[in-house]
Amino acid sequence: MNKKLHLVSLGCTKNLVDSEVMLGRLKDYEITDDNTIADVIIVNTCGFIDAAKEESINTVLNLHDERKENSILVMSGCLSERYKEELQKDMPEIDIFTGVGDYEKIDELIASRQSTFSPEVYLATESSGRVITGSNYHAYIKIAEGCNQACSFCAIPSFKGKLHSRSLSSISKEVSNLVSQGYSDFSFISQDSSSYGRDMSLGDGLINLIQDIEKIDGVVSARILYLYPSTTTLALIDAISDSKVFQTYFDMPIQHIEDGMLRSMKRGFGEKKTKELLDYMRAKPNSFVRTSLIAGHPQESEESFEILCKFMIDFGFDRFNTFAYSNEETTSAYDMTQIDSDTINSRADILGEIAKESTILSLEKMVGESVELVIDKESDEHEYLLSARPLGWAVDIDGEILINDTSDLSIEYGKVYKAKITQLAGEQLLATLVE
Repeated sequence: MNKKLHLVSLGCTKNLVDSEVMLGRLKDYEITDDNTIADVIIVNTCGFIDAAKEESINTVLNLHDERKENSILVMSGCLSERYKEELQKDMPEIDIFTGVGDYEKIDELIASRQSTFSPEVYLATESSGRVITGSNYHAYIKIAEGCNQACSFCAIPSFKGKLHSRSLSSISKEVSNLVSQGYSDFSFISQDSSSYGRDMSLGDGLINLIQDIEKIDGVVSARILYLYPSTTTLALIDAISDSKVFQTYFDMPIQHIEDGMLRSMKRGFGEKKTKELLDYMRAKPNSFVRTSLIAGHPQESEESFEILCKFMIDFGFDRFNTFAYSNEETTSAYDMTQIDSDTINSRADILGEIAKESTILSLEKMVGESVELVIDKESDEHEYLLSARPLGWAVDIDGEILINDTSDLSIEYGKVYKAKITQLAGEQLLATLVE
């Protein structure tokens, strides 16, 4: 009987790719959702902000409390990398610690029951042997690790290091391999995707990547996540918009819009240039524009916050999410005079309400439109409804459209259909399949 493995992947989709590499190294194990019967339990942690750190610690401790005797509990990823000395000292519950460099050695670590922290940050390649999870048609492709930016609030470069890009050939080979396995939809991810290739002297690395992926037969749809304002060019926006494969999807976290705050955050671009980029994106046909904000960063005055709120109302992002500022050691904002937590949370709540209204307005504009979408599963809402995602939306984060009329078409999960959006019911779009 195969030994059983229970794996929890926390945090971002970049973490998920590393978790999938570990699953590939542990193919001899039977995957189980029941942690109480698992022989090996792995938690791939997130260490980005306080809320993520708390979730990681609580998850590990809860799994320890419920695990069976003689099982092996592994803590991997960003949190264990960032606080390796403290965690190894304070958490005797953990059998094996490892960070962000040894995902492809996880089978060896479990066999030897040894902890290790490689000096290099791991970056999956076409030969990593991942086991894709969660979809039979979509996969994330990590194109780089690390980051060359120096944002005041972000600790990621302190434990992920400088930008390290994969070669174009490695990425193309991985996509080709996955196409041969039936995958057709891809999300290309990294911490700062618009800087891809700059460490390899590729001036327009992401444009080169787009051109290479377009040549691969079988790629139906693709999108790029996490552009950075000062490394996103008009030529890149044009390349995305003009592509027959890549969706006109722009996910560019701006964090703020007011000049003083952008300087305080060390964002590189000011208000004028950021707005120019966003307006250029918005002007592209069928564009979908998403961003992220930080509420309550040190030096955010009431005036600068009001400027941010007005801009977020006026611009009309299709989606945006807000993070309450988390004061992280090793960042330049750590020693700044902090804003009190009540004010931070209040501002995050205000932006959250604006985000809800912005999303509703975006959805309302889609009523009556025809879209290409993929049917993922039976809806959790009702057995007679189907959950679908337009190809122009990102997986998991932009929501779903419910199909309430299939027009008697044969249904196959993972297949592309054309549909007409018929109505917005509350916050939920409904659609009818056309072909």
